[in-house]
Amino acid sequence: MGSFLSLPGTNAQPSSQTEISSAESSKRLRMSSCYNDENQRLISNLPDEISLQILARLPRIWYLNVKMVSRSWKAAITSPEIYRLRNELGTTEEWLYILTKIGEDKLLWHALDPFSRKWQKLPPMPNIVYKEESKRVFSALRAWNVLGSTIKIADYIRSWLVRKDELDRLPFCGCTIGAVDGCLYVLGGFSRASAMRCVWKYDPCLNMWQEVMSMTTGRAYCKTGMLNGKLYVVGGVSRGRGGLAPLQSAEVYDPRTGLWTEVPSMPFSKAQVLPTAFLAEMLKPIATGMTSYRGRLYVPQSLYSWPFFVDVGGEIYDPETNTWAEMPAGMGEGWPARQAGTKLSVVVDGELYALDPSSTLDSGKIKIYDHQADAWKVVVEKVPIRDFTDAESPYLLAGFLGKLHVITKGTDNDIAILQAELPNHMCPQSMSSSPLASSLNENSSLPSSSSSLPSSLSLPPANSSNGKAMSLEEAEIDAWKVIASKNFEVAELVSCQVLNI
Repeated sequence: MGSFLSLPGTNAQPSSQTEISSAESSKRLRMSSCYNDENQRLISNLPDEISLQILARLPRIWYLNVKMVSRSWKAAITSPEIYRLRNELGTTEEWLYILTKIGEDKLLWHALDPFSRKWQKLPPMPNIVYKEESKRVFSALRAWNVLGSTIKIADYIRSWLVRKDELDRLPFCGCTIGAVDGCLYVLGGFSRASAMRCVWKYDPCLNMWQEVMSMTTGRAYCKTGMLNGKLYVVGGVSRGRGGLAPLQSAEVYDPRTGLWTEVPSMPFSKAQVLPTAFLAEMLKPIATGMTSYRGRLYVPQSLYSWPFFVDVGGEIYDPETNTWAEMPAGMGEGWPARQAGTKLSVVVDGELYALDPSSTLDSGKIKIYDHQADAWKVVVEKVPIRDFTDAESPYLLAGFLGKLHVITKGTDNDIAILQAELPNHMCPQSMSSSPLASSLNENSSLPSSSSSLPSSLSLPPANSSNGKAMSLEEAEIDAWKVIASKNFEVAELVSCQVLNI
């Protein structure tokens, strides 16, 4: 045995046992280099400060391959330092993250780099089943159906009644999506009919999910918004003594401390002035959306009694005074609704936009809120979207690269990202004379006409065979172009967020 442990080249070891193949030597050398590369420079003959400057200038889409160069490069790419450096150098990139659902129990995340137009699939969310207060819930459920940006409560209840075992595989039913400090957050939802407090965070730098501090209140179908570097959560539903009850409470998460703090509950002042006790008992107030606009949080609200929703304006939260105030009448009453109980909006360059679905099956309107006139105004008459009555989210809105985007699904299962070239915001009539940009940015070449739309999304062009100038309708159709698309087969849209990293 001693001979086997002798150093190579000693006389005590036979030559047949001292010879090491060149291939094995190279393998050991590579392993040794990999093991000790923490003590080496990131790039030979360059200080690490300069190497980090180089890595920080690389496109993010390259980082997946760069991490495989060595362990030291992986540590650099996944460190907070390089992302702080990207922010200082102005090399941050906005990516679009889309949540889709397949069937009743499978949620999948996909990320789009709009510059390279490449897609990346995120790691699956942890399949965790929580058991908070899960006993004797069968008799407590009622036929509520609050339509949110995720999974319908009525569908969830039906599946609980018919296929109770399947809920063990669906811990994120009714969850809500938020984003703050460059990370995605999945909040609350139902597990075995109980509203959850759990919060999961996806860190794109590490490309992994981790659980963070839970909310103070269990809630599903809540609304989220980011303001001043903090994540606010309002409303939603929870399980009460008589069934599922809407929540007025609100709270805020600070990613720097990792702590949740309660904020004053929404007053729902319109619900307090109902003429009779009967109506007060029958009509329940709910938050139907939330957006961060002009330094405050705007929460449109409705009164609900299935299957009816009555819009009652909304309320505004001011973080400086820590108080709620009533929303201007024109803003609240005119806020377009995607579906009953759901109002989507997006802020682009300080302007608040919403999509107003048309009564027809193949279009909608883009509206902008004029805060000076307290009115919603149409800026684009035609939006190439298709009607999916059974879909939870037939379309989504997003703002990135300084432009408004509509995410929609065509009849061929292609999910398309449509970019809008908007006219003068407050002068819709100027559409026919306003020039429309024809590129995503100076370095990308994209089609600029309606022919770039997939056949399942294209709108019929206006009749211009008489030789007249382009009509308003034709100009509005040309305002849209597809910057990316992907076939997700039977997957449905659920939600989306934009991260700037």
